Amino acid sequence: MKKHAIIPVFIPHMGCPNDCIFCNQKVITAKTAPVAEEDVKNIIEERLPTLTDRGLETLEIAFFGGSFTGIPIKEQQKYLGIALDYKNKGIVDKIRLSTRPDYINPEILGNLRKYKVDTIELGVQSMDDRVLAMSRRGHTSEDVRRACSLIRDYDFTLGIQLMIGLPGDTPDTAACTAEKVAAIGPEMARLYPTVVLENTVLAKMCRSGAYIPLTEDDAVAITMRMYVILQDAGIDIIRVGLKSTDLITHDADLGGSYHPAFRQLVEGRIAKNRILAMLRELKSSGTITICSNRKWFSDMIGHKGCNKKFFEENFPQYIIKYAAHDSLPDNTYNIIRGDDSRGGHKR
Repeated sequence: MKKHAIIPVFIPHMGCPNDCIFCNQKVITAKTAPVAEEDVKNIIEERLPTLTDRGLETLEIAFFGGSFTGIPIKEQQKYLGIALDYKNKGIVDKIRLSTRPDYINPEILGNLRKYKVDTIELGVQSMDDRVLAMSRRGHTSEDVRRACSLIRDYDFTLGIQLMIGLPGDTPDTAACTAEKVAAIGPEMARLYPTVVLENTVLAKMCRSGAYIPLTEDDAVAITMRMYVILQDAGIDIIRVGLKSTDLITHDADLGGSYHPAFRQLVEGRIAKNRILAMLRELKSSGTITICSNRKWFSDMIGHKGCNKKFFEENFPQYIIKYAAHDSLPDNTYNIIRGDDSRGGHKR
């Protein structure tokens, strides 16, 4: 059962004077106008009935889609005041927002603390200054470090959002970004392979041949490498891939790595590689059972059963069965010789 839920309030382009080459918030958030105070209340009230009485441990109101702390302080306070009212009444547990690294300073953080904000997610995108410059981000990697340090000083939970496959990015610069983020040590991270949207500079570059989007396979491989670096550092990876919306269609997406199950592609590839290494160590034949816990069972099988098919085709000496053992940690796999009858879930 899901234990955590977010009520998202999208504020497209509010507070953000930069036009990053990849950005079209109106497409991403399916919004065309700023959100009024009354709209915020309506959004929250519409979502609450679907989330109450579900045994949730944590319910959050989150301001996404723009650079929240770039809005004038008085405007921030109006939005935050609405969220704080729900928090003070015990209806929601936490408040979070997303913003830019260069829109963080002591005055801003003091205001956020006054309104009991819990989590700040920074749109970092890359820790490579060349990639940031080519993407017209308007901030540097040093701005990121400074902002993260300040957020820590004010005791907020820190999240970092990264993009893969921007102009100038390579598998090595992407891995280096993950390593630098791991050194910062945020509590959570999001990984977004670049998607080319209409009405962006990146779309023009794509059409002219100045930018070539990553193939899906390359995007999965690079994201997988970053995922492992961040996960090994104890960082909770809360999203992999852009969330589907009604406006992300083949017409809106000119190229890139949008896939509705991109996270499973990445986690399934990680599972495949780890299981493959174990299978290559086996020196026998007959029946074997590959095990994971329930949470990672579908990733062990792979998207649309791709891992299962791969193992059966490449290791015909085995009759391969699959089982779930909840004693296994996340993203950990085991191979047992024979038909394992103790698995709580089989396939």
